[in-house]
Amino acid sequence: MALNTLVVGRIDYAESYAAMQTFTAERTPDTPDALWLCEHDPVFTQGLAGQAGHLLAPGAIPVVATNRGGQVTYHGPGQVTAYPLIDLKRAGYFVKEYVYRIEGAVIATLAHLGVTGHRVPGAPGIYLRLDDPFSHAALAGPVPAGDPFRGLGKIAALGIKVSRHCTYHGVALNVAMDLEPFSRINPCGYAGLRTVDLSTIGVPVSWDEAASVLGHKLGIYLAP
Repeated sequence: MALNTLVVGRIDYAESYAAMQTFTAERTPDTPDALWLCEHDPVFTQGLAGQAGHLLAPGAIPVVATNRGGQVTYHGPGQVTAYPLIDLKRAGYFVKEYVYRIEGAVIATLAHLGVTGHRVPGAPGIYLRLDDPFSHAALAGPVPAGDPFRGLGKIAALGIKVSRHCTYHGVALNVAMDLEPFSRINPCGYAGLRTVDLSTIGVPVSWDEAASVLGHKLGIYLAP
């Protein structure tokens, strides 16, 4: 069953969160899967395992507690936030593969834009080489002790919730943002983790184009 993709655009985070919960609670085995592509006003969101110590100095930016996995992250203008609403039982794959497929879609989106994305074991999301984000070389060798990100910057954060085999929350791809708010947190619980966006590394892509490419790739990678 194909994803029903909806480009929501700018929406208050709390409103989208409530809408995802309602959609998931009310869906039936026949409800088509959906993908919502959103952009949010500045907000910090805290996952179920979130530790207060990772929220350093939020200032005037609101903090919303959520039921997704993971630690604290930031959403703001210039970021494409994709919310796949998938019935995993019907799709025929489990949570671990679901996460891998989402990451694959982000990597494919970046490749479409000429950028090489990388996975880091044990740290969901997608990362870039800070010294050469366009290098096609794979990350090699063991993860250095005490430095799991070895010169990497995070460009996409991932956090999900599964209820009755159905997913919500999703993945956020940084396109052209004010990155300063990331300095007010330990992103995803990692002190000192650098956060980057496509604009910072010299990729001039609009929100609409990035959302279109990411939505297309998610549709391919999340297909049963």
